[in-house]
Amino acid sequence: QVQLEESGGGSVHTGGSLRLSCVASGSTANATFGTMGWFRQFPGKEREAVALSWGDGGGTYYHTSVKGRFIISKNKARDAVSLQMNSLKPEDTAMYSCAAHPSVLSADRMRRELSVHWGQGTQVTVSS
Repeated sequence: QVQLEESGGGSVHTGGSLRLSCVASGSTANATFGTMGWFRQFPGKEREAVALSWGDGGGTYYHTSVKGRFIISKNKARDAVSLQMNSLKPEDTAMYSCAAHPSVLSADRMRRELSVHWGQGTQVTVSS
């Protein structure tokens, strides 16, 4: 079973930056992931895709609210992904979770697919 270990969450002021990292580990960590990325969840809301990296990183998805501010990067081995978050806003405050799947999947498919691997989540808090 793959485990996704997340780090980099924290508390910053408006306009600050954070870098989230997710590294796969466990008995199946040698597998590569066609889709790796980050989702976030606000209290009382459904998960939403923040950014996804497909294949070797050539394809990406960004939620419209983070375009131009966040950058997702996948490593060459396709077992780790980072999210550089710049110009953070209070509305970015949420629990961020890493997600991974061997296949290339759309954001909607990732949200619904039961075989997606999920991290424990890391809290990002942006104060005004």
